[in-house]
Amino acid sequence: MVHVTPIVDEGLGNAAWLVDLGDGSALVVDPERDPRPYLAEADRQGLSFRLVVETHLHADFVSGGRELVDTAGGGVGLLAPAAARLAYHHDPVIDGEEVAAGGLTLRVLATPGHTPEHVSYLLVEGERPLALFSGGTLIVGGVARPDLIAPHLDEPLARAAWRSITTRLLTLPDELPVYPTHGGGSFCSAGSAERRSTTIGDERRENALLQAASEDAFVEGLLGGLGSYPPYFLRLREVNRRGPRRYGLVTPALSPLGIGAVDRLRAQGAELIDVRRVAEFAAGHIPGALSIELRDRFATWLGWVVDDPATPLVFVVDVEQDRDQLVRQCLNVGYEQLAGELAGGVDAWRAAGRQVTTTELLDEPRPASAVLDVRQTSEWEEGHVRGALHVELGSLARRAAEVPAGPVVAHCAHGQRSMTAASVLERAGRRDVAVFTGGPGEWTDPSGQRVAAGR
Repeated sequence: MVHVTPIVDEGLGNAAWLVDLGDGSALVVDPERDPRPYLAEADRQGLSFRLVVETHLHADFVSGGRELVDTAGGGVGLLAPAAARLAYHHDPVIDGEEVAAGGLTLRVLATPGHTPEHVSYLLVEGERPLALFSGGTLIVGGVARPDLIAPHLDEPLARAAWRSITTRLLTLPDELPVYPTHGGGSFCSAGSAERRSTTIGDERRENALLQAASEDAFVEGLLGGLGSYPPYFLRLREVNRRGPRRYGLVTPALSPLGIGAVDRLRAQGAELIDVRRVAEFAAGHIPGALSIELRDRFATWLGWVVDDPATPLVFVVDVEQDRDQLVRQCLNVGYEQLAGELAGGVDAWRAAGRQVTTTELLDEPRPASAVLDVRQTSEWEEGHVRGALHVELGSLARRAAEVPAGPVVAHCAHGQRSMTAASVLERAGRRDVAVFTGGPGEWTDPSGQRVAAGR
């Protein structure tokens, strides 16, 4: 057995893997852009880096392989699939190639499906398999989605995934540990399991997609179970192929901006993003600001509601909020035009005599109002308020006209997404949207009866 440590991004639903190679050195699989968590964990374990490996061109985050190699010191190798055609220095690998990894060997397995260039890495000692790093080809309880490149490739990639799994991965021993990159909560994932790792045998027995009787049935099940994904997924593969800008160990600081500077930037097309908590945004915010509360999933929703990464971003931040986390989340999904933050926040805006608007926040449902459910389709299908209008948050800006006139109550599960929805509708001219902080299971009619229904 080898010691494998997950370094998890809870917001994006991914895990990079730090592997102790047994000789004081380590390899890392699929790191994200910020090198500090990997350096800190290696230092904690007394390890130096030998290899950084990439399984595929990622669509959901900016790859950190080159960044980590640069900051880890000399002599660290960077492996990536040759078919990815990376435009910067690396060691391209092909199917069947073996790379020395301390006293162990890393064997490359071509496993297209999630992406055309995808490889998995089998760590072996002699001929004994020790661990499989499967990227997105095989994940816990599912298979990573094949529809992130172009519609005409969806079915061919789904069929490639079937062949990769059945002819390559399921031939490995049942007891072999499997460490995927994508996991539950990742929009790259077509699975929903909360475990980060698995075994070949567990997936053979328990993975619903792998119970398909034929390739055709597998393809139908995989493609039929896919939901929407953020638009930045269609950009980041090329960003990662070309090679992202490197920032090293120092997080860029947000520049303080006076009210006049904020006015000028907004006039030039900048977005004003208010990252304060829902209750604080509701109590008073700058008209036209988008509410995206700073939390683990901040980056995903930023990338969903701000289409163009070239748009300058101005932030409203509370004093105690973590600006390092805010900046790193933006950079991790390719948003780099960070103009700064409003100096003094909303208090300074008020003190200057500027207008502040409010949003009604409800901790109890208001059944007489129209109900807008902005959760994902998979959540809606599990149960929703009868008669509610369902519009996923990511598509609300272009579908705002579908929201009925008159008072509307927006809800999601906890209030963050529905407050973003309320801010989107406010920008479209609505002033009659309230936010319910509960989910559909807490929605009752005046008699106290629950009014959530399933499919």
